[in-house]
This record gives sequence, C-alpha cells and structure tokens, in this order.
Amino acid sequence: MSTDITHFDDLLRAARTQPERQRLLLVFVASELPEGATAQQKADFERGEGGALVPLMCVDKLPEEVESFAALVREAREYALPDQRWKLVFAGALAGSAGREPGDAETDRALGRMVEAIKGGALDGYLTFDREGQPVALGRE
Repeated sequence: MSTDITHFDDLLRAARTQPERQRLLLVFVASELPEGATAQQKADFERGEGGALVPLMCVDKLPEEVESFAALVREAREYALPDQRWKLVFAGALAGSAGREPGDAETDRALGRMVEAIKGGALDGYLTFDREGQPVALGRE
C-alpha cells in the first residue's frame, strides 16, 4: 500500500485501489499502567505517555464496508464496553488472490496473530492511528 498515509481515510482509499481484494484488520487498544510500574513510569503514564497496550476489540472489514474513519468510530462506540475507552487503533491488511478476498478462516488467524503481536509489543508492520484518525509512531523518534 501507499506510504503516503496521513489519515486513516488515506488507508481506506489505498486499500480500495489495490489489485487484489483486501481485508482490513483492525485492533482497538487501550493503555494501562503495568503492574509494578516505577515512579517514572507512573509519571509518564499520567502525562499520557507509555503504558501497556491492551487490545479491547478487533474486527475485520472489507474497505468498502468502512465509509470513513468517523463511521468506524461510530460503529466502535456501539461495541465498546462503557468502562473501556480505546486510545489507538492498529490497522493491517490481508490481501486475497485471484480477485477474491481472503477467506474467513485465514482472516481469523491473521487477526488473532495481530492481537497476540500487539500484546507482545511486536508492532512493526501495522499502522497505528489515534482517536482522530491521525497516524501515530509508537516507540520511534
């Protein structure tokens, strides 16, 4: 996909123009203070920095099923638990082949691997967006 992603909606446009059908893999996460956090980690967390990423919900979507980031946020609001406010959304894409989108089983496995990767801090290969749809570079200066 294009590297000129300056908003989640750019990702949608890029996914819609790929030669092979795509499924977007989306994982909504919160940040929480890890158990046994140091004083510095606590101070950073209070400033909105650091913390452990905790997947709250995940979904796969065909690009045409998502009108815009605003529409995705509205839909996420319907499924989020009242006490769990997501902070970031990780996005990946799974390409199909021969003009077909990836199958359900393949998509479920990929989404499961993505959730486990995020839990383990393996964030390379995923785009990350804040609640406004702006890209976020985690752990990179």
